[in-house]
Amino acid sequence: MLDLVTPESVNMDSAQLARVSQHLAKHYLDPVKIPGAITLVARGGQPCFLDIQGMRDVERGAPMTEDSIVRIYSMTKPITSLALMTLHERGLFSLEDPVHRYIPEWANLGVWSAGSFPLFGTEPVKRPMTVRDLFLHTSGLTYDFMRASNIDYAYRKLGVGFPREPGYTLKTMIDQLAGLPLEFSPGEKWNYSLSTDVLGYLVEVISGQSLPDFLRETIFIPLGMHDTSFEIAPDKVDRFASCYERNLSKEMVLNDDGQDSRFRDTTFFSGGGGLLSTVGDYYRFAQMLANGGTLDGQRIIGSRTLDFMTRNHLPGGVDMGEFATGSFSETAYEGVGFGLGFATKLDPVANGHPASKGTFYWGGLASTLFWVDPEEELVVVFMTQLMPSSTFNFRGQLENLVYAALD
Repeated sequence: MLDLVTPESVNMDSAQLARVSQHLAKHYLDPVKIPGAITLVARGGQPCFLDIQGMRDVERGAPMTEDSIVRIYSMTKPITSLALMTLHERGLFSLEDPVHRYIPEWANLGVWSAGSFPLFGTEPVKRPMTVRDLFLHTSGLTYDFMRASNIDYAYRKLGVGFPREPGYTLKTMIDQLAGLPLEFSPGEKWNYSLSTDVLGYLVEVISGQSLPDFLRETIFIPLGMHDTSFEIAPDKVDRFASCYERNLSKEMVLNDDGQDSRFRDTTFFSGGGGLLSTVGDYYRFAQMLANGGTLDGQRIIGSRTLDFMTRNHLPGGVDMGEFATGSFSETAYEGVGFGLGFATKLDPVANGHPASKGTFYWGGLASTLFWVDPEEELVVVFMTQLMPSSTFNFRGQLENLVYAALD
């Protein structure tokens, strides 16, 4: 359990932070727009606010608790990205390496020019896809839920990255993608995609370990993240939150029952969206980031490497508003850049919310989110279980509430 200090001891205002609880209760929990929520604020490495409200299982009347296990979906991406960069620190790959060096099946990927599944016309890529492209989501890959092109339709048709049959693995996904065109030539645009799942496959190829084993040995065990994994263990099912979604009638309905979940007997280890975690576990990961790569004497990654990862790597230093395409991502585009696995705030004024320049962050499909503000030594983690994450702007609202509490 987290040890809390008073907000005033870290120069934050407790009365203003209490408005976080009031806001969530009045606008989301009382109207039953979300099942439950956990909000954690830490400053200077010390948690100073923890608000827990609502239910982790509405049907069974089980309350949300600090040790509730939730689906973090795309908040898996920063973890996978960091894991691969620990191999970069060992000199085992370069960001400019062509991806086909590690995935030979991708040596002849083409770019869509015409046609629909299964008959596509293609043209050659203008340059090979690099490992950096995968980190940046400039690879030309996509997601099946974009519903914007003939390529994402093919992903849906084949179940690329979203297994329908037992025994589906990262290698299955890689083989499927080898037979499909890219949406655009690598480096031309930013498009939210399965790129980080491919990074997870590269972790396996380069390290010689499975992705779960590598994450456990490199990140989870050193940080004491004992409840973070790709599937729910039998002895933890009673703590596993159910996941809900908003239907077309704007009602909250059950999506995945925590007591009878699809997160069991997993063979597809989605580096882009497969992890389960708790607020305490993810706080330890986020605080390690805030500390420059170390926590409780455990160095996970070098401070210079982490600083490099959280800078804007988009060409010419542009923001996502100038470079991104696609119908969805876990961030607004204006005033926001993208690094190696993280969005990074370039301009708070253009972004419309008060987190400092240099704040880095990401979120997940079930509306979870986190951010790290190095300037203010601030870490915020928010957990709920409502899909999709585009339903409500929790990050913007929480930014406004939390930053008003800074002294």
